[in-house]
Amino acid sequence: MGLERRQFLGAAIALAAAAASDSAFGHVLDRSKPLGGMPFALPSLPYPYDSLEACIDAQTVELHHDKHHAAYVNNLNEAAKAVPQIASQPMELILANLMELPEEFRSIVRNNMGGHANHTMYWDVLGGKGGTPQGDVLSAIDRDLGGIEKLRADFDAAGMRVFGSGWVFVTVTRDGKLALESRPNQDSPLMDGKRVLFGNDVWEHAYYLRYQNRRTDYLHAWWSVVNWSRISDRYEAARAGTLTI
Repeated sequence: MGLERRQFLGAAIALAAAAASDSAFGHVLDRSKPLGGMPFALPSLPYPYDSLEACIDAQTVELHHDKHHAAYVNNLNEAAKAVPQIASQPMELILANLMELPEEFRSIVRNNMGGHANHTMYWDVLGGKGGTPQGDVLSAIDRDLGGIEKLRADFDAAGMRVFGSGWVFVTVTRDGKLALESRPNQDSPLMDGKRVLFGNDVWEHAYYLRYQNRRTDYLHAWWSVVNWSRISDRYEAARAGTLTI
């Protein structure tokens, strides 16, 4: 099911003008919540800011959620004023069909909707105590990724290979098969029609206040706040065909 190009053409001139304006897309907006009635909303953080202190300090969590993630949401709401169709279908469907958008819209949607989807997933899989997964998720990791210790080593190595800013992900298919991949900037496996089991943000804003340039230390510590119970729920949703972002 694809997005219809003709849905967007009527708003082309309006969005092109907005994209050229600094006030619309040229800077990070400071609002931590969208205005009432807007189609995109910043999800509430599911735990206090200091819940991730084993890896990430409370100030970083607050800035990351309330400023960086909020900026993607607010930029999407600005875009939706000119092109309301970007809010008319699920984000995973919009992202999987980026090439069907007129070219002048693609970067705005790719960067901001990708960022919104990635960060929504990121907060969802954190807030735990780390440790070892159990049940079907562990079986899948053993089968497809060589076991939990190999996964951690390979995942962290992939995170270190990201040049500049980006993400490292474990994807999951409908039949439960897992794979490891990394993406630059705010790109997401959703753009290829895949589903994300979990992933880690290796943009510097995710770790710089505590770790400065020591990304490897952040990657190693990150496992201490992973919520394997929530990841298990996501795995079951993927196999049921209900996992979205």
